[in-house]
Amino acid sequence: MRVLLSVIALVIAALWAFPVYWMLISSLLPNVRLTSGAPMFWPTRPSLDNFAAVLDGGTFLPALRMSLAITTLTVAVAIVLAFLAALAVSRYRFTGRRSFVLTVLVVQMLPAEGLFIAQYKLLGSAQLLNSVIGISVLYAAAVVPFTIWMLRGFVAGVPVELEEAAMVDGLSRWQAFMRITLPLLAPGLIASGVYAFLQAWNEFTLALVVLPAESAKTLPVWLRGFVQASVSREVDWGQVMAASTLLALPVIVFFMLVQRRMTSGLVSGAVKG
Repeated sequence: MRVLLSVIALVIAALWAFPVYWMLISSLLPNVRLTSGAPMFWPTRPSLDNFAAVLDGGTFLPALRMSLAITTLTVAVAIVLAFLAALAVSRYRFTGRRSFVLTVLVVQMLPAEGLFIAQYKLLGSAQLLNSVIGISVLYAAAVVPFTIWMLRGFVAGVPVELEEAAMVDGLSRWQAFMRITLPLLAPGLIASGVYAFLQAWNEFTLALVVLPAESAKTLPVWLRGFVQASVSREVDWGQVMAASTLLALPVIVFFMLVQRRMTSGLVSGAVKG
């Protein structure tokens, strides 16, 4: 039975990974071979010409810098605010606590598209259209409610008795929190950071609305413009796949950097050294 389940899992994983594999090999082939009609499951004589054409356009790197700046600021703000809110909700009893938690859930039910006009006018009145700060504030506001809910479960899962035992051993409350509780919360912080990163990196519609200037495009909006520009001269699918690969590459690198920390922090700090 275990062998059968393993085979099924491998088949599902292969089906999930195949579009990514197809995108990668297509980015290494010229458009003539991609449109020949004969599918090619392994690239013969691969070339990086498509990547060179995308990078030589002069618009990819500014869009990359814009996306990196927005995503970094969004993740930092969202994690700090959500972490503090999750600590307050999980560890303290205060008036309005239940109402706050309910509000966090209700905010998640609001359709993002229904807020676009108000958000556009808000940023316009504050002179923050086409700015990293303006759209980062909107992204953080969208990510924080769910991040609070996610971190609340992690914080609630760490017994407060661990901190109390550390304080009995002579640590201050701050030292107990930093040495005992925070390492245990590291997986939750990393998971929340991954969620915030993906939301900010892949968001398209809001960026299209509040970043109308050509010089302030994020990568998803840039990719749309890149595809539209290639339509006028017949779509070069090799270059489109190369652009898509470049768009996905930072996400893959980020996940590879943090995936070990998501598991290594599960038990660190629980045992007194």
